[in-house]
Amino acid sequence: MMNRIVVLGLLLLGFVPLYWGQDEPVVDDSSNPAEYERFIKVVEQSLQAYYEDFEEENQSKADSIIQAMGYDEGDVPKFSDSVYCARLDELNEMSPFHLDCNEDVLRVIDYFTRKRRRFTGVTLGRSQLYFNMFEEKLAAHDMPIELKYLSVIESGLRPQIRSRAGALGLWQFMYRTGKMYGLNQNSYIDERMDPEKATDAACKYLKQLYNMYDDWNMALAAYNAGPGNVNKAIRRSGGKMTYWEIRPFLPRETRGYVPNFIAMSYMMNYYAEHNVRPAPQKFRDFDIDTICLKDGLHMQVIDSLIGWKKEEVMALNPIYKTSYIPRTDPPQCIKIPKSYVSDWIEMEDSIYVLDSTIYEAIVEEDEEERSTIVHYVRRGQNLGYIAMKYGTTVRNIMNWNNLRSTRLSIGQRLTIYTQAPPKKQKKEEASDHSTDDNENSANSNDVTTSGVGKNYTIKNGDSLWTIARAHDTTVDQLRKLNPKVDHSDLKVGQQLRIK
Repeated sequence: MMNRIVVLGLLLLGFVPLYWGQDEPVVDDSSNPAEYERFIKVVEQSLQAYYEDFEEENQSKADSIIQAMGYDEGDVPKFSDSVYCARLDELNEMSPFHLDCNEDVLRVIDYFTRKRRRFTGVTLGRSQLYFNMFEEKLAAHDMPIELKYLSVIESGLRPQIRSRAGALGLWQFMYRTGKMYGLNQNSYIDERMDPEKATDAACKYLKQLYNMYDDWNMALAAYNAGPGNVNKAIRRSGGKMTYWEIRPFLPRETRGYVPNFIAMSYMMNYYAEHNVRPAPQKFRDFDIDTICLKDGLHMQVIDSLIGWKKEEVMALNPIYKTSYIPRTDPPQCIKIPKSYVSDWIEMEDSIYVLDSTIYEAIVEEDEEERSTIVHYVRRGQNLGYIAMKYGTTVRNIMNWNNLRSTRLSIGQRLTIYTQAPPKKQKKEEASDHSTDDNENSANSNDVTTSGVGKNYTIKNGDSLWTIARAHDTTVDQLRKLNPKVDHSDLKVGQQLRIK
């Protein structure tokens, strides 16, 4: 590994030829594409080898511990309480947190080491994409590195996870709190799901909470329950100012929050001792690059030209609520696997040309220009009924609220964006919409005839342009016939009126 690092350093400084051991150095001829492509390839391979060696070195440490313990694959080791406490004491020596070892913490550690082993392995794998970035942000804000484990407790390192209360992202920001710390959203973007922006916001919020209480465990409690609930607990405790003293007076969920954080901090440091290995992941942070866009773009077009699947685009860029990346100022920058960068550079102009050919220009919309309505689901209501009530579409409501299915629960909170007030409905109308919404149900035939005209069932790869061409009509005519359809995000099985 050391030889690779030395060669890489000399190579980047220009002190060694590209081909190790050659008698003559390679001529730097920037006019020869083959030469500079060869140069770039050698540099990229050297960097990749360095990063992989670094990861392998970390993994080998865990493997050596597991081998030294003599574990078989299915072994679930258990240690005495004194061992757990000694390990927490060791972590405490290098941490500003109070990683207390008490009955509550030991109970959670026991639970994690026996029943949450798979969760630990999965989050260890996901950490390879996020932890380096977390550490950079925390260091920039002069905050404890151990706070990176908080995101594991909050979201399991899943940037698109939403809680029942509506908190979203790696750091589980509620809408208002996110707004307070600069996380904006509109119909296409929710910055609570942006890993870097949300991490910056979490650092600012946690630092403010720490400044309030001068105690990290109290700051964690306030992050979970809110400063208001922590202050109530302080009053009810008679003015106590430590987490364990006010814990009996906190909400039930928050009573387990700090023990969970301590237990996860333990697991992320001593996973090998418990025979846990990181789950393999498709991408690590050094496998990813960044490109900035010149215009709005549909992920389907990226998929069709360079083979980068739409689902993977969305997974690496969770900030986008739909498959459309809007045009903004400054422009949107997206994460892309390094393996696709050369194809992107080669096909970039064609990507924008094809996008503009297939899709009509989409009018960007700002949430500030639209009125916002909060709708609470009542018995008998479904998405079809709610969409009709507010003059919008089922797909819009699903995108605005990051819904993955049309199922709703009574009392569920939905955010609706509309320029017009809701249509008044008779009370008895609610009972007329008790069945599941079938707006996107597919017919067995491509074209069907109804009482008002002909309908077409959307297939994979269809766009308004291809449908209009196939049925001897125009995109404008299709848009007029289907005013409630999201033309930028057609779904397989969706019905379009074509005549």
